Amino acid sequence: MMKAAKEALDLGILVSDIDASLKFYQQTLGLEKVGETKLPFGLMHRLSFGNSFFKLIDPKKVPPKGSTGLTAQLGFRYVTFQVSNLTEICKALKDKGVAFSLPETELMPGVRIAMVEDPDGNIVEFVQRDV
Repeated sequence: MMKAAKEALDLGILVSDIDASLKFYQQTLGLEKVGETKLPFGLMHRLSFGNSFFKLIDPKKVPPKGSTGLTAQLGFRYVTFQVSNLTEICKALKDKGVAFSLPETELMPGVRIAMVEDPDGNIVEFVQRDV
């Protein structure tokens, strides 16, 4: 039914503190900011990861926070970054004092994952597939 216009999926999230979120995604994770767009309901900061855009939205009015955690409520619960250097990422995050929801773990042969939380409690997953 849908025909992809690019080999990626973009994600937008409303954040409670744009400075903390930009610091986390840019300085801690290394995503590159590529632009800003004014929206009727706030300001979108577009970050790039591969062919995907990760869009942090600073809303004009911050809505109430929902439950955090992987299984706390229904809906989109985490974002996955497919990476080729998981161990290096985990070491760098540990050195920066980032706590892990799930430390580097072999999920199945050839597939390792790790999970952290962003400043709003959203789950950020890193996956390395060696198969």
